[in-house]
Amino acid sequence: MNTKVKNKGSVYFNAVQLIVVGSITGLFAGLTVTLYNLCASFLEGTAKDIYSFIRQNPGFIPLLILTLLLGSFLLSVAIRLVPMIKGSGIPQTEGATRGIIRFKWYRDAVTMFAVSLLSIFMGLSAGAEGPSVHIGATVGDGVSSVTRRNEMIRRYQITGGACAGLAIAIGAPMSGMAFAFEEAHKRFTPEVFICAFSSVIVGMLTKTALYLMLGLNMHGGFSAFLLSEIQLWEYGFVALSSIICGLLGVLLFKSVFWVRKLLKRISLKRRWQTDWLKMSIAVLIGGLFSLITVNLMGGGHAFIESLGSLANEQTPTVLGIPIVYTLAIVLVMKAFITVLNMGASVPCGTFIPMLAIGACIGALTSEIWVNWGMSEASKDTIIMICMAAFFATVVKAPITAVIMVVEMTHSFTPLLPVIIGVSIGYFIGDIARTDSIYETLLEQIVEESDQKVKKESVKFTFTAKPLSIAIGREIRDVLWPNNARVTKILRGEETVFPSADTVILEGDVLTFSCFTDNAKIVEDDLKNILGNL
Repeated sequence: MNTKVKNKGSVYFNAVQLIVVGSITGLFAGLTVTLYNLCASFLEGTAKDIYSFIRQNPGFIPLLILTLLLGSFLLSVAIRLVPMIKGSGIPQTEGATRGIIRFKWYRDAVTMFAVSLLSIFMGLSAGAEGPSVHIGATVGDGVSSVTRRNEMIRRYQITGGACAGLAIAIGAPMSGMAFAFEEAHKRFTPEVFICAFSSVIVGMLTKTALYLMLGLNMHGGFSAFLLSEIQLWEYGFVALSSIICGLLGVLLFKSVFWVRKLLKRISLKRRWQTDWLKMSIAVLIGGLFSLITVNLMGGGHAFIESLGSLANEQTPTVLGIPIVYTLAIVLVMKAFITVLNMGASVPCGTFIPMLAIGACIGALTSEIWVNWGMSEASKDTIIMICMAAFFATVVKAPITAVIMVVEMTHSFTPLLPVIIGVSIGYFIGDIARTDSIYETLLEQIVEESDQKVKKESVKFTFTAKPLSIAIGREIRDVLWPNNARVTKILRGEETVFPSADTVILEGDVLTFSCFTDNAKIVEDDLKNILGNL
């Protein structure tokens, strides 16, 4: 009986500690990520003005090309010096939350902040959401380093910072928290919830306070969509749209890794020349595509908004051609440059661009369905369904996709059709044997880093002490160090060969096997978890 009381006290202490460190993380992440998004919004608007001027004055196109080449050179140098900023930063963040990857927070945060803004300023199809997640995570790591938290708490703070970064960027706190369970850790534990909740809430409050101080209006989600109930006979259109999204999502997934393999074959005499050439291909094509249509610039939030029936401004057409053909061109070009950006590891967000691709599929298919008898009032709902279905297919995060649509449209009206659409997209991805695109990118990053780092197999043995947070929990519910596996438990005179649902009891002697490049960090982390300090 006394053991249970002690365990509860330990849990309560740990919860209070996580709320405190989560709140501090949310405060600093809120300040940093809000500043980043304000800069990104300003630079995206400036880039659109510059490109509009160049469209009217084609004589400046050579200057644009030179600028893009210079920008691509700077990006390639930054990536070579700081490899952790490749791509959107979300795969690296997921790795850091699990202890697979370690940040150098001050270097990674500053570099990602600067180079992702450069990508946006160059007019690329670059969102701010992925970098926001990465910056929030590095801020969490920085707060942990400054306050000298242990390895386990550090990973919770990285998680909290990442969740706050996403919530602030898209204005959706529930989606930010869902990211922790569905993407970062792929499981639910009370500690993950507490840290994510406290970080997101304080981060969002910090953003609100900053906007009030600066006299700015907060615009969250998509306000141009008037969502209506889908009639029973229109669910066939929902299914057809979702199937198309699922198939195109699988195609995008496969294309990204095909392009990565293709670009790896490029090899010049010097490494920096190779890196520059790869980056130049993506940047030049992205910049020239943006010169054709403004719909490709930035992440795509403005483009998605323009598709809504309540939009103040309709979607800009390409060279004055009908809207259906414009949507088809934008879809192909947006998907192509997103694949190229991810394949070349351009430091820019791909989170909102993927939502924009899904929304574009929805807008295009809904135009066809209306001609086949679907109600005009259902078009906005089909667009949101496709946005969620495409995202769920590529990212394999169905719960986040559903929550995101509800939060960003401020409506529960399309909940059932959205769930159906997301389920169909997810199912098609499963049939095609695709994993989360961020998960697969993380695996490739780890494979590349393993070639440069020497790892060794080590064993540890610790006793589960009174008040340790592991007591009374199943093995799968404890945030163990990466690659640390419980191989044997001595319980008195009994030897237990553990499974995932084995409950750890006070006095258990646990033997761990781990393949790592830093045995000291793993040892210290296990000591904290099992109360051996």
